[in-house]
Parts: sequence; C-alpha cells; structure tokens
Amino acid sequence: MTGLDDVAQVCLALPETTEVTSRGSRQWRVRDKLFLWERPLRPRDLEELGNAAPTGTVLGARVPDEGAKAALIAEDPEVYFTTHHFDGYPAVLCRLDRLDAQALTELAAEAWACRAPRRLLAEHPIGPR
Repeated sequence: MTGLDDVAQVCLALPETTEVTSRGSRQWRVRDKLFLWERPLRPRDLEELGNAAPTGTVLGARVPDEGAKAALIAEDPEVYFTTHHFDGYPAVLCRLDRLDAQALTELAAEAWACRAPRRLLAEHPIGPR
C-alpha cells in the first residue's frame, strides 16, 4: 500500500522540490509552486460524493488541463476522481491507497512538469508536457 512517505520520497527526488505542511497537510512544491498535496475531503465533498467518498488519504495533483483530468478519471475511476470544487481547475484527486508505485511516480512527474518553470523543465525533461 502506498503512503504519504512514499509520496514524499517520489516527489523529493524531483528537481528543486520541497515539502511543506499547511493546515496540517503535506504539500510538495517546485520553486514554491504547488504540484501535489494531501487533500482531506471537506464536508461539501463528502456530501457530494456520498457513499463513493474514499475513507483513506486523498491526494490532489496538478494536471496539464481539464482534458487530462477527464482522461485520468475515465481511465481509472477507482483511483482518480474530482468534486465540484475543482470544476474548471487543472487538478485531479486520487485515492492514495489505490495508487501503485508506478502510477504515483508518473502522476508526480506530470504534476511537477505542469508547475516547473520552463528553464528548469528544459534542464530536467520528464516526458511530454
């Protein structure tokens, strides 16, 4: 099972990444730009998701655009999901306990690439942007 320490290990291996804690939740940033974060579900989220609400740790991750978010959710709705709070925002939520190591690595790298400055990304290319 994947946990937050695994997330930290994957994220901190990416160039110029730092970990911070905000409101008791862990976040990973590249040059102070948030790309992956622990995202506890709020009461409105729980109400919206109903019985489908995950009980474990939820991560938020930046994605290139709404199309990428929709593709992840369509590809694996048991792992990826969203709420109305994220409508129009390039981020996807995921159930950490259902995310395998490879998927975590890919998600973190893509999220990092979405937020890294162009020059840093040019110095450290991580697949297509």
